[in-house]
Amino acid sequence: MSILPDTWIRQKSREEGMIEPFVDGQTRDGVISYGLSSYGYDARVSEEFKIFTNVDSATVDPKNFNEKSFVDRTTDICIVPPNSFVLARTVEYFRIPRDVLVICLGKSTYARCGIIVNVTPLEPEWEGHVTLEFSNTTPLPARIYANEGACQFLFLKGEAPPEVSYADRKGKYMQQRGITVPKL
Repeated sequence: MSILPDTWIRQKSREEGMIEPFVDGQTRDGVISYGLSSYGYDARVSEEFKIFTNVDSATVDPKNFNEKSFVDRTTDICIVPPNSFVLARTVEYFRIPRDVLVICLGKSTYARCGIIVNVTPLEPEWEGHVTLEFSNTTPLPARIYANEGACQFLFLKGEAPPEVSYADRKGKYMQQRGITVPKL
């Protein structure tokens, strides 16, 4: 596998809509940076958040997810409670080529504040808004800024296309829009 450069990301995004909307270059004036970088793409977090709460004493169960375990907020700044967790989504919609796997890493600006971003790999031929998981590992409230950089996606080209892609097996998170909670 080799990592793909900015020229490839730009071409695939402009010609095939791999990333929409696409920002060609880094935007950083007064914001947490986002857009095209040398070997990746820094995606933005949208204004939609699902903040985990214990108000209704719900149990978090990935096989039977209870919508009462979070509250929905649409806001420019999301306050993540201490030692808590928030679901969000990217502003960008992704369409992954058949011979590419995408890995996501959190932004250092958030990591240095104890905020961890987790995203599972984007598999070949998956498409949708990416659901982002933010963990506040600190004993203090933390801020997440909507429409600013949240994480960086790295594009890895396989030696050959897979025999079966995410689209072929009709993956359960295919073409997700908005924040998608766990499905069984």
